[in-house]
Amino acid sequence: MANHVSSLKRARQTVTKTEVNRANRTRVRGSLRLLREAIAAGDVKVAQEQFKATVSALDKSVQKGVLHKNTVSRYKSRLNARLKTLVTAAPAKPAAAKKA
Repeated sequence: MANHVSSLKRARQTVTKTEVNRANRTRVRGSLRLLREAIAAGDVKVAQEQFKATVSALDKSVQKGVLHKNTVSRYKSRLNARLKTLVTAAPAKPAAAKKA
């Protein structure tokens, strides 16, 4: 346990920052999970709306220092690629059904 006044203060600050970082990380993970579930379900409209919310949460996590900017960039790129395949694949199915 800390003995000096300054180390006691740092211990208190660490507890506070840990709670804040945990909350931010939880919010980002939850948003990512919702987006991945929407993509897996094939719901284009919900996935697009959730993508916007997820990108916002990811960008805020970079500003707050929870995630590194390159990590967030990689996440956004991969999620956008998955969303793009979902969007391009979804309209093709009804058009093919009408022709057949």
